[in-house]
Amino acid sequence: MDEFVDFITLNISENSKVPKYKQIADSITAKVARGTIRSGQKLPSINQLSIYYLLSRDTVEKAYALLKESQIIESTPGVGYYVSSRFPDAKVKVLLLFNKLSAYKKVIYDQIAEKLKDKATLSLHVYHCDFGLFKQILNDHLEGYHYYVIMPHFSEYDPKALSKVLSKLPDDKIIVIDNLIQGIEGYFGCVYQNFIEDIFNALQKLKDQLKTYQKMILAFPDNNTYPYPNEIVQGFTKFCLFNSIDYEIISSIDPAHKVNKGEAYVLISENDLSNLIKLCRLSNCELGKEVGVISYNDTVLKEVLENGITVMSTDFEEMGKYTAQIISEAQPLKHKNEFRLILRNSL
Repeated sequence: MDEFVDFITLNISENSKVPKYKQIADSITAKVARGTIRSGQKLPSINQLSIYYLLSRDTVEKAYALLKESQIIESTPGVGYYVSSRFPDAKVKVLLLFNKLSAYKKVIYDQIAEKLKDKATLSLHVYHCDFGLFKQILNDHLEGYHYYVIMPHFSEYDPKALSKVLSKLPDDKIIVIDNLIQGIEGYFGCVYQNFIEDIFNALQKLKDQLKTYQKMILAFPDNNTYPYPNEIVQGFTKFCLFNSIDYEIISSIDPAHKVNKGEAYVLISENDLSNLIKLCRLSNCELGKEVGVISYNDTVLKEVLENGITVMSTDFEEMGKYTAQIISEAQPLKHKNEFRLILRNSL
């Protein structure tokens, strides 16, 4: 049995609704795709697998029959089972569940696709922050994937309902990215933001620049369809209270908004940034001196707009790279994503 110790660490869950023979077949297929099992390598016998995992011979026979039908393995009478030489280019199948499409989400997807281009087949689904649609997509794709990459942002949801939906998948198939929320109890890996601490720490680094302003204003969009994490508000509020700074939270910068000298803004949406710049020009307030601006999430345009807009942003490329690493190396990982502050001329 020792010669198979490295190989026979198969992913078989007692709680999964996927039949055990299918779990065995999926696990072996994934290991072949990742190169953990080489083309031509001998596999454990039916007896060895059934004894080691306390499974019936029928279950293992059914799994091997499925693998033979897929031409993943082949057998030689009296000798045993081997990984087929006709199956050298197998790829890991990955389901990606994103809450919405945006330039930032595209960066994440592009990095995953680039790093896994020769190793995986990606299937992208967008659920538009709708928990009902999220649930439907998962229920329709419970089989046939080695990993489920989930980006959980919902307009409304029940943590217990989310936990129930995810319980249909083995933990070792779930990878959570961007946002760790209640209802996610088990996963193979995650690459996440800590929105509260990220915002607080970024603003703390700007304390000297913010001393020149008498008030801070957060424009946090009231968007029920594609909501931003409320933890952003908590991080902003924590900073202001910790430093005894006068502050206000509004939902948007509209044309009727009055800009006052001595105020610094934290802006989440691109529209609010554009509107504030227009209002500063109309009211003859000098951006970066009389009015301060910090924008959330970086873009190439913000490097040059108004001689440079100060931004705080997670590293979306890093998020994609670490997600791809978890899949390609098949190693569990919990990674807090880097959050960057870029000081420019708007403060």
